[in-house]
Amino acid sequence: MNRFLQIFGKQRCKVIGMIHVDALPGTPRYAGNWPQIIEKAIHEAHLYKKHKLDAVLIENMHDVPYLPERQLGPEIVAGMTRLAQAVRGAMPNETPCGVQVLACGNKQALAIAKASELQFIRAEGFVFGHVADEGYTDACAGELLRYRRQIDAENVLIFTDLKKKHSSHAITADVDLLDTAHAAEFFLTDGIVITGTATGSAASPKDLEQLAGKVKVPLLIGSGVTAENIALYFCDAQAVIIGSHFKRNGSWNEDISEQAVEKFMGKICQLRHAV
Repeated sequence: MNRFLQIFGKQRCKVIGMIHVDALPGTPRYAGNWPQIIEKAIHEAHLYKKHKLDAVLIENMHDVPYLPERQLGPEIVAGMTRLAQAVRGAMPNETPCGVQVLACGNKQALAIAKASELQFIRAEGFVFGHVADEGYTDACAGELLRYRRQIDAENVLIFTDLKKKHSSHAITADVDLLDTAHAAEFFLTDGIVITGTATGSAASPKDLEQLAGKVKVPLLIGSGVTAENIALYFCDAQAVIIGSHFKRNGSWNEDISEQAVEKFMGKICQLRHAV
């Protein structure tokens, strides 16, 4: 928890805004618009800066269909590094910035964070194997943390999903959420991300309740948070990661709605002032 507090501060329930960058060069939906991709990412960073979000997280969500980590090409790392640097430059120095590379490009994300001076990554498949729509994902904690030491990126926090969304967990059905969380904690995660079953699906408040006070690492809600349900997570989650709710029509693949961002941050301010 101390590592989290050093970077994010002590204010209640940090808000991390998603920047879903447009499809990158080399992916099926790339539209030949590389300069515009950079400009859009910077624009969204400025919107989050204007409304005083606590952190931002960059992700290549539009690169569907996703490749497993072993098949990710250097063009993805290069593109995400350029975008990460652009976003980092647009945000205040004190605002933490992070990156996630789909699918399960955790080492790639660490390298991008190191080169771009980001403060955290979001990692999939940290403990226990599972089957996702891009194929089988093996656990990576041992290799990933050794790689972080190897590239001198110990100051980059690694937030890790449990029971990852868009995945089948039948092979670990006998390992409940708390046991999975304890395994991630034992394997030195810097924070645990709780999600629903899919992007935009609300995480169960019961899942948060099951973990709150039972692990010593920060708990983050990673999907489905809205202005209407934030109160369910506010007291026990150290942070919420928001993408879909900040978009037009609540859809992750739409542009950001400044009105939605403003409304949500107003709700957060009310909750913070009430405690």
